Amino acid sequence: MTTRDAPPPIGEDGRAYLDHAATTPMADEALEAMLPFLGATFGNPSGSHHESRLARRAVDDAREQIAALLGADLGEVVFTSGGTESDNLAILGAAPATGVTRPPVLVCSAMEHHAVLNPMRALAERSGAPLREIATGKDGIIDLDGLAEACTPDVGLVSVMTVNNETGSVQPIAEVASLVRGRSPSAVFHTDAVQAVAWLDVAGSTALADLVTVSAHKFGGPKGIGALVARNGVGLRAMMLGGGQERERRSGTQNVAGIVGMAAALTAASATRTATVARVSALRDRLGDGLLAGVPGAVETGDRRHRVAGHLHLRFAGVESEAMVVLLDEAGVAVSAGAACSSGAIEASHVLASMGFGPDEASSGIRFSLGPTTTGSDVDLALAAVPGVVAQLRD
Repeated sequence: MTTRDAPPPIGEDGRAYLDHAATTPMADEALEAMLPFLGATFGNPSGSHHESRLARRAVDDAREQIAALLGADLGEVVFTSGGTESDNLAILGAAPATGVTRPPVLVCSAMEHHAVLNPMRALAERSGAPLREIATGKDGIIDLDGLAEACTPDVGLVSVMTVNNETGSVQPIAEVASLVRGRSPSAVFHTDAVQAVAWLDVAGSTALADLVTVSAHKFGGPKGIGALVARNGVGLRAMMLGGGQERERRSGTQNVAGIVGMAAALTAASATRTATVARVSALRDRLGDGLLAGVPGAVETGDRRHRVAGHLHLRFAGVESEAMVVLLDEAGVAVSAGAACSSGAIEASHVLASMGFGPDEASSGIRFSLGPTTTGSDVDLALAAVPGVVAQLRD
């Protein structure tokens, strides 16, 4: 990319970054913690000499911090390359270890991230296991009656995300876990909590889950590092074989700088969460209320009362979401039409389809996602830009 084509830095020259659900700016605490391990403290934590011991101590200290903040025991934290790998390890690693009939019945919500849906579907196709995908209501909450019907005694694995990545809807994870325990006692219960960490007390909200996925770059940490909390007693077959790191559950040299940065980001996010939620909620509400009042035909997706503070999802009748993303970017506003790893896809959102919206509605949704660095000026810019873009596309 040439200097002329490069976008200006976020927050400068009239740009508003409203795509924090895709990735967050790096927290200062995370960058500061990582720097020594990108330079002089470069040892491989699997070695036995002085340099390696320094690196291993850093990994151990970070693991202890992360475990405490996620409500896990020290040995329950498995470091991975991010949310996708953690989801794959949870599904492909746990399913063969379940103690039910072979192949086990699989259950998940139909609005899961593709990092859950695709492994579930691949596992079902490969093994012949039945896969039951549960729809959600127009409020974005999983149909608990449908889940109860699906959770028969022969179910071996259930996955329901804590917070949806597109709409921000918070799922009743405690109720889901209780339902699974009662109706499918042999099942392993996994939750993808990638979008939850910045906004919720994940230690409390996922306490009843057997497997919990988190990813650092969603809460101010670096890309390329995440974790899977695997509760003691849950069987997990390794997907990556090699030197036996992470207690034989995920081989490969640990990303020391990333792990340290993740711990620092998680610590900072946890310490400031209450204040951040209050401030960002107010900004999100001002943005949402302003666009609903100022753009004819704008409709909010789901129930704002059951959504995390940083998410606002709107549908604009008669507008194609991908085109709107492009024009808003040209106007200086960074938003998304759905999951970042699906951008460029022409099909309508599978999340909105799972909520019962038709193809036209499902292809008109825009996700505005705010974060700790969002300012009132960012909201002002979006309020000024969106009405004109919508009018241009409808003309």
